[in-house]
Amino acid sequence: MRPIAIIDYGMGNLLSVQKALDRLGYPAEVTDDPGEITAAPGVILPGVGAFADAMANLQQKGLVAAIREVVKRGVPLLGICLGLQLLFSTSEEGGKVAGLDLLPGEVKRLPAGLKVPHMGWNQVRFPRPGALFRGIPGGTDFYFVHSYYIVPREEEVVTGTSEYGLEFAVSIQRGNLFGVQFHPEKSSRRGLEVLKNFGELVRHAGNAGH
Repeated sequence: MRPIAIIDYGMGNLLSVQKALDRLGYPAEVTDDPGEITAAPGVILPGVGAFADAMANLQQKGLVAAIREVVKRGVPLLGICLGLQLLFSTSEEGGKVAGLDLLPGEVKRLPAGLKVPHMGWNQVRFPRPGALFRGIPGGTDFYFVHSYYIVPREEEVVTGTSEYGLEFAVSIQRGNLFGVQFHPEKSSRRGLEVLKNFGELVRHAGNAGH
């Protein structure tokens, strides 16, 4: 299997994601080369930091078109933390900022009065089945660090929810698009299972394409 491409746009703990995948037996490379990204059998869009900076970096490196091309071709793509938020139409972080608009919806700040960032372990419930959570029981704890949350326009894309002052979506799936708000690479054994499930999706998608 060709390596899974982990998109490097200057924001995110890329090496820990790469190490986790390597440990699981899925080769992965960190790259900012649009050609390598579009040729990869699977793509991960990680991210930590500010939404507007992330979009500016993606545009500057010519990666927005590469991401759109990957999604259009049906290649599995996983957004992690800020990477999940970037998949949506807009964010209210720093005014109203346009995202990749691959999924309709917006990104909002966690309500006033809550300690932000929301940091630590939190339970995730599964309102509908998601391929990333195969074999993982509802109510499993995952590790979060974030101040904003996604509000998808289509409720049926939501495969996981959590509670912190309000109930909010923390994972999505639509076709070949997947995303999680928590950090699977920091979420111990269950987090590795999420990455393994994604690795298997990539493997099967690649086999189906031959």
